[in-house]
Amino acid sequence: SEVSTQRTGSSGINAEYGGCRPLVSCCCRPLVSPLLSSPGVVPWCRPGPPHIAMSSPLVGGMPSKVPLLYSYFRSSCSWRVRIALELKQIKYDQKAVHLLNNGGEQHSDEYKCLNLMEQVPTLMIDDISLTQSLPIIEYLEETRPQPNPLLPGDPILRARVRQISEIINSGIQPVQNLSVLQAVGAERKMKWGHDAIKKGLLAVEEILRETAGKYCVGDSITMADLCIIPQVYNATRFKVDMTDMPTITRVVGTLEEIPEFRAAHYSRQPDTPLELRDTAATA
Repeated sequence: SEVSTQRTGSSGINAEYGGCRPLVSCCCRPLVSPLLSSPGVVPWCRPGPPHIAMSSPLVGGMPSKVPLLYSYFRSSCSWRVRIALELKQIKYDQKAVHLLNNGGEQHSDEYKCLNLMEQVPTLMIDDISLTQSLPIIEYLEETRPQPNPLLPGDPILRARVRQISEIINSGIQPVQNLSVLQAVGAERKMKWGHDAIKKGLLAVEEILRETAGKYCVGDSITMADLCIIPQVYNATRFKVDMTDMPTITRVVGTLEEIPEFRAAHYSRQPDTPLELRDTAATA
């Protein structure tokens, strides 16, 4: 699509930004900061909270780099952020972090210097590094409210969007994510994932019966829609019967036809295995 720029597979976590030199000690080793060579840049891996760089749109400057998303094709959290980037018409590069290869590339010392929780996604944008999908989406919304606002202006509706998003983000996805399923064990993981997803989506269904229009909350796409799409995909993986969730099913069916949602789909990513790839996808 026109929205997304060139994306790359997994070939070295920090290779994209160049100009690396040691910054501080991290993970008991020197940290290389690919952004350190850029003037006015605030490094992302250091003690204390991240700060906004002088090149951030919040202080009137222009970003100095094409945004880079560290992602895994089937990660629901990465998937949400990909949709947001597409809807905001932000051109970005992508670096694959395979969650299974070699015990999981997210656990490497190199990647841990970008994401202390050893999770995806991580988004480098405006010369800062952001983790956790909902804060990333809200940052994009606050710094780039147009096009396609993802939070309603009405405070009650905005709260409903966040409520739905957090049921998925905090109440469903973490209970059935990879690390939990690995701890639960192979024999129990299907039932565990199935039960967690079904309970959470039934709660979402009840809310959507009151809030939904064309989409989760009214007739405009919101952050809640970005969360529901990958979670329903996980419901399919874990064989959850969606018969009792007609509102979710209807909304998801509508969202799946939107070009930006299609571009962000797991089957159309650079690291999608050939056997799972959508052969009809266009570049």
